[in-house]
Amino acid sequence: MFHIIKEIQTLPDYKLNISFMEGQRKIYDIKRLAEQESIFKELIDDEQLFNSVKIDAGGYGIIWNNELDLSCEELWDNGEPKAS
Repeated sequence: MFHIIKEIQTLPDYKLNISFMEGQRKIYDIKRLAEQESIFKELIDDEQLFNSVKIDAGGYGIIWNNELDLSCEELWDNGEPKAS
């Protein structure tokens, strides 16, 4: 099952606030990902690039450029639920 992304916002400290169509919100930590996957360090090194995040067509993921993207399932599975 896909958890379609409705809205995304960047937060301080390289975190993302993701709103899903189901109505749930999650916080995803890009710094933690960059520690595990070196390609994502570029987002920590370039704040302007980090802030350029967009939802891809259909809401099945997010993209920064031709090399950096994340699926909706990665964000859903590894994001921390945001308290209302």
